[in-house]
Amino acid sequence: MIRVVLTDIEGTTSSISFVHDVLFPYASEHLPEFIRAHHGDSPVVAEQLDAVAQKAGIDRDDIEALIQTLQAWIREDRKETPLKTLQGMVWEQGYQQGEIKGHIYADAADYLQRWHDRGLRLFVYSSGSVKAQQLIFGFTEAGDFTPYFSGYFDTRIGGKKEADSYRAILGELGVEAKTVLFLSDVEAELEAAEAAGMKTAWLVREGELPEAGRFVARDFSEVDTLLRKR
Repeated sequence: MIRVVLTDIEGTTSSISFVHDVLFPYASEHLPEFIRAHHGDSPVVAEQLDAVAQKAGIDRDDIEALIQTLQAWIREDRKETPLKTLQGMVWEQGYQQGEIKGHIYADAADYLQRWHDRGLRLFVYSSGSVKAQQLIFGFTEAGDFTPYFSGYFDTRIGGKKEADSYRAILGELGVEAKTVLFLSDVEAELEAAEAAGMKTAWLVREGELPEAGRFVARDFSEVDTLLRKR
């Protein structure tokens, strides 16, 4: 019986275009100013810049070179933890100032609340930082959805296409794999979750449905039929 729903964000609960057409451009525009303003007075920012310098082999004191590297990582959609952390800090300002509203599909908004009310435990696993996850659900067009979630996981626990990441999540949750349903729009992520023993549902919101040996759904209402059967 499924007791836990672990969900991806981009392409699953929220539009891919929101991330690429709203969040990434906002971070690219505002990140340089943010780093220049806070690299000397914020321990968290300094820690992330240390990691960028080490990863890229750049002089830690060359702030402009660090900014250029981060901008390149944004263009390449790199899943680097320090980039995701810094982006989350920039987005937080945007959300709090009302310049950004998080996108959530209407069916996802509806069923996340229903599943929570039915007693299912809801968790997020996304390549975006935990802070970014909390922001997108905390400042959505439909209101604050953070009360429905019991926890969040990002790339600090491992890559989303690696089975060990899902095993680590199971260890954190303290539950049997067969009681967890993972939702994603990326088949390689589903394969990794299945290798760890989790149940999965493949969200294919647009285009032709694939011929797959796993459960495929157009939206969360179809996922709900799976949950009711198990």
